[in-house]
Amino acid sequence: MTTTHKVRTNVYLDADIKAKAQAIFKQYGIGLSDAFNMFLSQSVLEKGIPFEIKIPNAETIKAIEDARNSRNMETMSFEQMQEDMKKCITD
Repeated sequence: MTTTHKVRTNVYLDADIKAKAQAIFKQYGIGLSDAFNMFLSQSVLEKGIPFEIKIPNAETIKAIEDARNSRNMETMSFEQMQEDMKKCITD
């Protein structure tokens, strides 16, 4: 049987993100400490961040800013969106 030596550490977190993450982890039956240990274990196995991190390009940054400021937006019904999606699939 392998025993592990555990240490206590302090991490500063955004309170809102922490609460939302805890609600998600609760659905899996794990706590925040378990989730952090899983992340760290995967980081060690991958020898890096265990998921892809992308820096958005200028076009994406502008689109995000526009969306946050309700600029360059158009109203579209669900039906219109379905039709546009069908066109993309068939073209």
